[in-house]
Amino acid sequence: VLRDDFRQPPGDVVVVAGEPAVLECVPPRGHPEPRVSWKKNGVHLSDKDERLTIRGGKLMLATTRKSDAGTYVCVATNAVGERDSEPAQLVIF
Repeated sequence: VLRDDFRQPPGDVVVVAGEPAVLECVPPRGHPEPRVSWKKNGVHLSDKDERLTIRGGKLMLATTRKSDAGTYVCVATNAVGERDSEPAQLVIF
């Protein structure tokens, strides 16, 4: 089961280049408990990037770059399937 909507969809974030950024979402309830991943501009993010940390529903960027700007979507996945959140914009000045 993957229940209705995200309990907290990510919100738009505006930061200055070089500053950290945090996007946060709370996935829908599910059984089994869904795990959270993130997509940027439609592409799954890899936590191989050392500037990126994904913990719980949080996506943390240690130091932002202009290239980090874009549309981010929180993805909840379990055995039943996956569900995307509403998109959030990350704006870098």
